[in-house]
Amino acid sequence: MNPEASLLWRRPRWQLAFLLACMGMLGPFAIDTYLPAFDGIARAVGATPVQMQQTLSSYLLGFAVMNLFHGALSDSLGRRPVVLTGVAVFTLASVGCALSDSITSLVFFRALQGLSAGAGMVVARAIIRDMFPPVDAQRVMSQVTIYFGIAPAVAPLIGGLLFVHADWHSIFWLLAALGLLLWLAVWRALPETLHRSQVQPFEVRHLLRGYWQMARDRRFLMLVLASGVPFNGMFLYVLAAPVFLGQHLQLGPTQFYWFFLLTIGGIMAGAWLSGRLAGRIKPSHQVRHGLLIMLVVSLLNVALNGMFEPHASWAMLPVAVFAFGWALMVPVVTLMVLDRVPERRGMASSVQACIGSLANAAVAGVVAPLVMHSTLALALTSLAMLAVGLLAWVWVKPRL
Repeated sequence: MNPEASLLWRRPRWQLAFLLACMGMLGPFAIDTYLPAFDGIARAVGATPVQMQQTLSSYLLGFAVMNLFHGALSDSLGRRPVVLTGVAVFTLASVGCALSDSITSLVFFRALQGLSAGAGMVVARAIIRDMFPPVDAQRVMSQVTIYFGIAPAVAPLIGGLLFVHADWHSIFWLLAALGLLLWLAVWRALPETLHRSQVQPFEVRHLLRGYWQMARDRRFLMLVLASGVPFNGMFLYVLAAPVFLGQHLQLGPTQFYWFFLLTIGGIMAGAWLSGRLAGRIKPSHQVRHGLLIMLVVSLLNVALNGMFEPHASWAMLPVAVFAFGWALMVPVVTLMVLDRVPERRGMASSVQACIGSLANAAVAGVVAPLVMHSTLALALTSLAMLAVGLLAWVWVKPRL
């Protein structure tokens, strides 16, 4: 923690949480806004479904790869410069997407968006631990998750309305405008939170030594898996939304928001409860409660989809409850990850985000196209992803 933290931010704590949430939600917002226009973009640029999937997988792959470096760079260069550069590149890439007239250029600029969009999310986690002791950090992390949930809840509705009443280009013009506004807000309000005593040398050998330290730490890696992989049990449904909502549940583009509203509502409720429980129960008990909720609802989801035809009246609810369980436990596990390497929190956040994003990219490019044809297959795959995180936690908990 920065020993001068109390001098760096004199405004109310919720304002910092809101700014950090805006930094973190830029990446997910860039996914959720254009999903309702997926088929329309394909028709406009003459792209096949496989080519359109590449606009998503290239974004997620770029997001994953660069996430490995955002935090490490912020440990050496400072938090502010990394965030400002990332948001600036994202804004320019969004302009490139808006001006694209072919699938090739759209895939390229989506990849550039992905390379830059993760800077705010990765660095925001490190900033929280720079500024607050553990219990307060959990509360702020929970606040960030609550605010973070607002944008994805409205993003598909905005994207669907823009697509229906304007065209798909307007979605990316919106992203460019939001990127510009965020850059100005960070430039004006965000202090440099990395204390000079915690600055790491910007040397290749030193960076590699840090990565190797984390790669050898099994407890660190298991905590990363426990926090990141279960997220894909929920994210799988987001990636499959055009098919899951449009074909299986027979919803139109402007009705997609019901799914996102329920899911993000679950995230926000879980994050709120996580903040309320901070300092009141043992962190490991909170993680256990979250995993148990996800396990029970995943088994129920498999049973329902095995016995009944999917219907909008119930098929979206298990995903929302799963999201609640995930948000209840993830602030706690994320802080455990960062505190495994207190002198390199930026790098720890980078590695955590990279592993999670690589899993996201694999799910988007390989898993989702294979299972989205069946709601039962989606439910079983979601359960399998939860099982990875659950087994990781069962292994690491006695060793903490």
